Amino acid sequence: MAGFSEILGHEQIIEHLQNAIKLQKVSHAYILDGEEGAGKNMLARAFAQTLQCERGGTEPCGECHSCKQAMSGNQPDIITVTHEKPASIGVEDIRGQLCGDIQIKPYSSPYKIYIVDEAEKMTVQAQNALLKTIEEPPAYGVIMLLTTNADAFLPTILSRCVTLKLRPVKNEIIRPYLMEKYHIPDYQAEVCTAFARGNVGKAERLAQSEQFAELKSHLLHLLRHLRDMEVYELTEAVRSASEYKTEINDYLDLMALWFRDVLLFKATRQIDGLVFAEEINAISAQAQKSSYEGLERILKALEKAKVRLNANVNFELTMELLMLTIKEN
Repeated sequence: MAGFSEILGHEQIIEHLQNAIKLQKVSHAYILDGEEGAGKNMLARAFAQTLQCERGGTEPCGECHSCKQAMSGNQPDIITVTHEKPASIGVEDIRGQLCGDIQIKPYSSPYKIYIVDEAEKMTVQAQNALLKTIEEPPAYGVIMLLTTNADAFLPTILSRCVTLKLRPVKNEIIRPYLMEKYHIPDYQAEVCTAFARGNVGKAERLAQSEQFAELKSHLLHLLRHLRDMEVYELTEAVRSASEYKTEINDYLDLMALWFRDVLLFKATRQIDGLVFAEEINAISAQAQKSSYEGLERILKALEKAKVRLNANVNFELTMELLMLTIKEN
């Protein structure tokens, strides 16, 4: 487990949680709402470790018995609620691991803390069972619901919890962090950072992913030469795109980043701010040959392609139409 000081960004949420500890106004129920990889687990576990720390500060000491237990995942009063069914958290999961267990006093700590990850998967029955506990919690109980979609909760659950919405972390914080931690060059860190859109977990995953590096290399080659391709070559490009069907959103997002760079360079003639700055020769050449209207059409076509593919429209047909739109514009 990491302390608050090791978490990138989310300063307002950290300040809120630390103030709650300092003023002894810890709520019995929190909702941490943010996309996958945004840092919900790190925040929840830093908060839990701090609450149980024997030194009683606003940052876990990392040295006391409780902190050492928390860091090894063996703190008996920090409980992670699990579920066997991957798609749902059932009423028995909540009753057995939380509602019943919370009635037993903490073993050795001031609080008994329950962390429910993927809490949006709770069934209505599970939420109703949890509601009874949230309405009349024991003084030592703290329940943390981690979710990618707080709208999935019943209004009665929402009204009884403190909801903390995770915001994107600034690029200027993520970029140097990736370079230092993963020893990657600045242009690679730039792409991973821009692509992650403020999601630190996603940025880290991309920085370590050989598959993402391969996808990027494939796409850059395609985008440099797409304008000059013959029809049969476009058909081959569509076929090669099908190899990335499972990462098609990443595929299209990378394409969009490229054409935004072309549009930005056409408008400013500046390299600063370009995600693919190392490809400046190709970007400059495309900017000279493309009109503003054409680039806008390409970006709209990319969005349209993503919507169509998510709606299960024929893959080859959608990608063929996209490639032709890009070539024409």
